[in-house]
Formats: sequence, structure tokens, C-alpha cells
Amino acid sequence: MTRFGLGTLALLAAGWSIQAQAADFSYNSRPLTVQRLDANSWAGPYLGGNFGYAWGSVENAWTKPSGFIGGVQAGYNWQQPNSPWVFGVEGDIQASSADDTFAAWKFSNPWFGTVRGRGGYAFNNLLFYGTLGLAFGELRAATFGMTESHTNVGLAAGLGAEFGFAPNWSAKIEYLYVDFANSNFVITGASHGLSFGTVRAGVNYRF
Repeated sequence: MTRFGLGTLALLAAGWSIQAQAADFSYNSRPLTVQRLDANSWAGPYLGGNFGYAWGSVENAWTKPSGFIGGVQAGYNWQQPNSPWVFGVEGDIQASSADDTFAAWKFSNPWFGTVRGRGGYAFNNLLFYGTLGLAFGELRAATFGMTESHTNVGLAAGLGAEFGFAPNWSAKIEYLYVDFANSNFVITGASHGLSFGTVRAGVNYRF
């Protein structure tokens, strides 16, 4: 074989080797890009639990119920590819130990729930959001062995931050303000409503 032929084969072999390495690099890098985007996406359904503290006041009564709260939440997020904006809906139900007594009157809030919209801005796996929606729950009055309970509705609004710390898992901290409308209580002869703030931490699993 001539020197020209050997040189041509050498050049072809070198070119093939460079192309193969480039293809291998491109192939290997593609799953990393897809994985990174998937890991930082907030889109889809989620389910989780939370625990925190609530404090507030009862209108037309000298009581300020406070106590621990805990419950579960579920929701769904929408996020366009390559967009930092995240929108969603969330519902939760909470058990509450919040109560307070003044003189012979005791007011408590055994449970409450919310259905809210959420909107926020994501920095990869860190999401800051605001939330607004409907609240509902029980306000209970008790005195001299008599008890009266009303289920009231109102508004809920808050702010929060959520951090994706592992595939499909995220942790959040949230402040939520809840304001129930007034209703007339027979045993007190007055109209009472409940407003309170909550701070709670939670964990979500995204499907």
C-alpha cells in the first residue's frame, strides 16, 4: 500500500475516532440535562403532611385561642417547560388544639380546612409563593356544661417557601392567616367570629 493510501486511512480513522467521541459526549450529556430539568420541575400532583402553631382572637369575646395544629394537604401544580412561574391549587384539613377561657366562657377551634390557589416563582428547586382562597372550620363555645358549635366560612391568605431536597420530595414553611365570618350564638347572646394566624412546616411527595 502506498504512503498516500496509508495517510488517507490514518486520516479517516482519526476523523471517525473524533466523531465517535463527540457522539458519545452528546449522548451521555443528554440524560443529565433531562434529569436536571425533571428534578427542578414543580408540575404535577402532590400529597403531604404538616405541623405548626395557631394563635388568634374571637370577636365580641375576651378570648384568644391558641394551640398546636396538624394535618394533611394535597394539591396540583402547573409549570411550563423552561418557565420559573408555578401556579396551582391546594386543599388541606387540620386538627387544632387552639382554645382559651375567660371567666365562665371557653372558645375553641377543634378543626379547620382551606381550599386555595397558589402562585409563585421558582429558582430551580426553591419555590416562593403566595396563596389565597376559602377557609372553613368550627368555632365552639362552652359555659356551665352547655356547648354550642358553628361551622363558619371565611378567607385564607398567606406566603410560603418550598424546597426540593430529594427526588419527588420537598419541605415547606408557610404563614397562613384565616378569618371566619361571624355567626350568632344562643348561649352567649352575641355574634362571634374567629381570626387567627398559623405558622406551619410540612413535607410533600410529588408524583
